[in-house]
Parts: sequence; structure tokens; C-alpha cells
Amino acid sequence: MKISGPHVLLRLEGLAALGATVLAYASGGFPWTRFLLLFLLPDLTMVGYLLGPRVGAAFYDAGHTYCAALALWMLGFAGHHPLLQSLALIWAAHIGFDRLVGYGLKYGSGFKDTHLGRV
Repeated sequence: MKISGPHVLLRLEGLAALGATVLAYASGGFPWTRFLLLFLLPDLTMVGYLLGPRVGAAFYDAGHTYCAALALWMLGFAGHHPLLQSLALIWAAHIGFDRLVGYGLKYGSGFKDTHLGRV
């Protein structure tokens, strides 16, 4: 697949999200061991593909949308729960990394069909 136009912008968005969340994590003084241990946790949503491509895409997308990570961060911020804030930042960093390397939200037609193009 040729990388140009919107694809470049979408990947730059992923880089920006990854950079911003890592900086926020660092400025929060959260432990880096937690970051390293949990960074790939959202990929466990791929187990949904054991139930078929449509269910798999729904599971995967639920774990790879900024909306859910941001909602968790807001909950942690409003409730003064630093642990929730750190988990949300790790989650959002993972999503940003995925977008940077070309993994997008999935379509029900198959794992390789994403909003960023076919992987």
C-alpha cells in the first residue's frame, strides 16, 4: 500500500498521541514498569476473533478507540485516582502506537481490513 495524503496524516496523529501520552505519563511520575507491563494489554481484545470476524472486530475496536481511554482518564481525573489516569495514558499510548505503525480500527470483513487501509 502506498503511504500518502491522509495515511501520512493519520500516522502522524498516532505519533502525536503516542508522544503526548508518554509525556503526560512521565510528568505524572507513574512507574515505568507498569507502562512496560501493560502496554500490550489492549491487544488481548483480539481473542474476540475466536468468535468470528464481526465479533472480533467489535472486541478489537472497543479496546482500540480513544473514546474509552479518554473516558477512563476523565473518571480518574474527576475522582482523583492516579492509577486510573496512568492506565488510561498507557491505553491511549498503545492506540497511538498502533495508528503510527498502520493498525487501525477493524471492519467486520476481516482482521486485515482497517480504517487505515488493508494491513
